Amino acid sequence: MAQRKGCLIGCGVALVLGVGLVVALVLGAGKFLDMADKTLIDPAVYEAVKTGDAESEVRDRLPSGESFVKSALKEGGPAEPEGSTCAWYISSGEAKNGKETVLRFCFKDGRLAEKTQYPMQ
Repeated sequence: MAQRKGCLIGCGVALVLGVGLVVALVLGAGKFLDMADKTLIDPAVYEAVKTGDAESEVRDRLPSGESFVKSALKEGGPAEPEGSTCAWYISSGEAKNGKETVLRFCFKDGRLAEKTQYPMQ
């Protein structure tokens, strides 16, 4: 009887751990898809916008950019123009030399002041 009870407890623990693992995988996949939806842009969008374009028109073409990877995208890039507000994205194009390309858009006084691309660190 004691062996049977121990087996049932072991099976119950395994079941709880299995369900916990599945939940963690689903939440992780959701975070990844959320990041992709908010930070990936087509390189054609980067090429289409020009310095001096109205900020509202440029932002209408971009995803929100608010993601948990935002701080990682800032690393390794050039200094931000003084007095500007910047947004960082990942290019959906091919990686170069095994590194993803970061696309940065900086706005000042209602206009696109600078756009820069650099490899992710």
